[in-house]
Amino acid sequence: MKTIATALAAVSLLTVAACSGGADDQAAANVEAATENQAEALEAQADNMGGAAGEQLEDKAEAIEEKGEDAAEKIDDTDNAAAANGVVNGM
Repeated sequence: MKTIATALAAVSLLTVAACSGGADDQAAANVEAATENQAEALEAQADNMGGAAGEQLEDKAEAIEEKGEDAAEKIDDTDNAAAANGVVNGM
């Protein structure tokens, strides 16, 4: 549920960012924030689970965070704010 709310918030911020200058910078920041939030939620679940399952969730959280950082860098480098939609929708 938290993941869905985070994704919706990111999409909302993307639409607002598209109306102002530097939309790609804002979109990159939104993507990175959304993926960080998702990773933090998974890490919290992992802490509660412990064991091998918890380790798997932590690995997944790390991968999501890295994906977000890579996507944010790509958005900023290509000056393409629209690319953020694909990342957010893919979460």
